Amino acid sequence: MQQQSRSSSRIEKRFNERRERGDSALIPYIVAGDPDLETTRQLVIELEARGADLIELGVPFSDPMADGPANQRASARGLAAGATLPAILSMVADLRKITQIPLILFGYFNPILHYGCTRLCADAARAGIDGLLVVDLPPEEAEELAKPARASGVDIIYLLAPTTPIARSRVIAHSASGFLYYVSVTGVTGARAQMAADLETNVRDLRSVTSLPIGVGFGISTPAQARHVASFADAVVVGSAISQLIENNAGSVRLVSVVGEFVGSLKAAMRKASAGNAIAAAE
Repeated sequence: MQQQSRSSSRIEKRFNERRERGDSALIPYIVAGDPDLETTRQLVIELEARGADLIELGVPFSDPMADGPANQRASARGLAAGATLPAILSMVADLRKITQIPLILFGYFNPILHYGCTRLCADAARAGIDGLLVVDLPPEEAEELAKPARASGVDIIYLLAPTTPIARSRVIAHSASGFLYYVSVTGVTGARAQMAADLETNVRDLRSVTSLPIGVGFGISTPAQARHVASFADAVVVGSAISQLIENNAGSVRLVSVVGEFVGSLKAAMRKASAGNAIAAAE
């Protein structure tokens, strides 16, 4: 069942705002603790200033099987920096003193199970987390987490793949809240030179089974790609390109501003897509 509650309202409100303006939301993904939690805190503030609408915070994990090399290395750096779930939640609670941008924990079930599903959901809601996206937890096996998440007002966001049949997409959408995350390619995260030819068609087909916003991620790494996806999706998710930028600028005093400039370029391109859609609708 789709749930609406206090904690999920930040995600719902942000998507409603974007929809009213005819815009697609930009969702950067950064691994918490890469290169350290203080820099992650600064990045959240910078990315919001540069146009990010929601932010996914990756929870470092030793076996990130859905991630390509850039995000794997980012996860290793986060682990080395001590970015545990308690430390991440403490950082989020501190961020909530200065920002209300929707924040989503993105990760794998093992650390959550170890922490305790009920405890995590209560602590996440208390800290100010709005949603959980657990890449290796299908809806049929998610009730141990989904039930306390609903009780705590935290959205459960599910992944859909190009290989997901439309009937199963309907089942997954029925279990989800917040938005649906459509994986644009079959494979792991990472920059791609080209987007799948049937991406737009697949996203439009998904709209027949859900009223939830549809975000697209995996493989989007350039402003041109972000602009293209923004022309038909409700959100654009960019992660590996940001992880690579963080790695390339390790130790630089400009790390935060360099990542911010890149995210700003993505948002500027997406605004052009919105303007183009508006012109097309008026014609």
